[in-house]
Amino acid sequence: MENLRKVGLTVSTLPGGIIRATRACCAVDIREEDGKVRPGQAGMLIGDEIGALVDGGYQKFFRTPSGKNKPALADELKALHNFEEDLREGLGEESLYNESLGTVSTFYLYDRVKDRDAGVPKRVWE
Repeated sequence: MENLRKVGLTVSTLPGGIIRATRACCAVDIREEDGKVRPGQAGMLIGDEIGALVDGGYQKFFRTPSGKNKPALADELKALHNFEEDLREGLGEESLYNESLGTVSTFYLYDRVKDRDAGVPKRVWE
């Protein structure tokens, strides 16, 4: 965790043995399992929750596990991208080329395709 502090992240301990690394409005929860560090999905800190980046097709926004949504601004996307790069460096992970080009969304939900995620829609003739 000292390496995370060296790259400018604030590290704090949460109940349940979870370590939260933050910088400005970005955060990630990290667990240690079997002697290995397992970071969760990085996102925006909205209240006490971490909002995952969602690509709605028309706009990117952050969604928390409780369902709160917040539109993603360009400055926030840049901050999240820089945060993820520094997190990888602090944890000693590889930085992949395609992820270094820009922010990668956690979910892709295109609202214009009706019932896309609900299985096969009812056919007109049924």
